[in-house]
Amino acid sequence: MSGEDEEIRAGGETAGDGIRGTARGTAPVPLSVLDLVTVGAGSTASRAVRTAVDIARMAERRGFHRYWVAEHHSMPGVASSSPAVLLAHLAAHTERIRLGSGGVMLPNHAPLVIAEQFGTLEAMAPGRVDLGLGRAPGTDGATAAALRRTERLHEGADEFPQQLAELTRFLDDSFPDGHPYAKIHAVPGPVQATSPGGVQDPHRPPLWLLGSSGFSARLAGSLGLPFAFAHHFSAANTLPALDLYRASFRPSEALAEPYALIGVAALAAEAEQEARRQVMTGALSMVRLRTGRPGLVPGPEEAEAYRFNELERGFVDSWLGNVIHGTPDAVRQGLDDLAKRTGADELMITANAHGGPARLRSYELIADAYGLPG
Repeated sequence: MSGEDEEIRAGGETAGDGIRGTARGTAPVPLSVLDLVTVGAGSTASRAVRTAVDIARMAERRGFHRYWVAEHHSMPGVASSSPAVLLAHLAAHTERIRLGSGGVMLPNHAPLVIAEQFGTLEAMAPGRVDLGLGRAPGTDGATAAALRRTERLHEGADEFPQQLAELTRFLDDSFPDGHPYAKIHAVPGPVQATSPGGVQDPHRPPLWLLGSSGFSARLAGSLGLPFAFAHHFSAANTLPALDLYRASFRPSEALAEPYALIGVAALAAEAEQEARRQVMTGALSMVRLRTGRPGLVPGPEEAEAYRFNELERGFVDSWLGNVIHGTPDAVRQGLDDLAKRTGADELMITANAHGGPARLRSYELIADAYGLPG
C-alpha cells in the first residue's frame, strides 16, 4: 500500500462500500446532516457559509456519518445554489466526514459538467464524496428555464433515466466504441488511470437517487443504488416510497442489499419553548415560500409577531407535525420512533431555524442525547 493510500485510509471513510454508515453511541442508525446553508434576516451569505463550515466540522468531530448540501435557486434564504463549490470549500475544512449533494438536480446540468465537478471533488477529498441526484429543478419553472437556457424542461419519466445513464457513462469512462461520446473523457476521472504512466485511482463518488415520490424509489431499486427520501417535506409518501424501493431492488456492484436514508426535520433546544420558538422561524419562511414570497429566514421575534391567517395556520400545523422538535430527550425519542416506523438505514437531520448558533447547538444537543463521541 502506498503512502497516499495510507493517508486516504487514515481519513476513515474508504472502508466498505462508501455508502453504509455505522451507528454511533446509542443512535439506532447512522446520523447525518442536511444543511440548506440558510441565510437569516439581518445576516449574510458569507456568515451562512461560515456556519456551514462550523456545522460540518462539528458533525465530523461528533461522529455524524455524512454532511450534504442541496441545490436550490432564486431563494434569498438558501445559499446552496452551487453544491460543488460549497463542497470544495467544506472539503478544505474537514478531514474524514463524507461530503455530498442532497442533491444536484440532474436536469439542470449537462451530465459531463457534473462528472467533471464531482471528479474534481473526489480528487480533493478522496473516498469521501457522495453524488446525490434529483430530477426536480430545485426552483420554479421560469428559473429552471433560465438555468437550462431552454423553455422545455427535461425532467420527465423518459429523460431522467437517460440523463442518469449518460452521467454514469462519463463517471465510469464507459461509452462503447462508436458512441458519439466515446472519445470524450470526464477529467479528473478513470481515463487518467488508463493513460500511459497513469496512477490515478479509478474509483468514483457513489451515486444516490433522491426522491419525494415513487418514481426515483423504483428507479433506484431497479439500478441497485442507494436511495434518499425527502421525509422532511413529503412525509405522507415515506412508507410507500421505501416499500417500493425495497420491492424494486436488484443487487448491483454498488450494493448487495437496499440502503435507504430519509431526510428528517429536527431541532433540539434546552427548553421545549425555545425549540418551538426557533422552528416557527422555519415555518414562517415556508409559508412565504409556498405563497410566492420567498425571502430571508425571519428571526424569532418576527415569527412570534406574525399573525397567520386560517389557511396559513393550517399549513403551519401540518408542516410542524413533521418537524421533530423539543428538548434533546424528546427529539431523541422522536428520531428513535421514526427510525423504527420506517426501517430507514440512516437518518439525515436538517435543522430549520433562523440563526446559525441555534442550528449548531441543536446538532450538538442531539449528539449529546445519543452519547456520540467528542
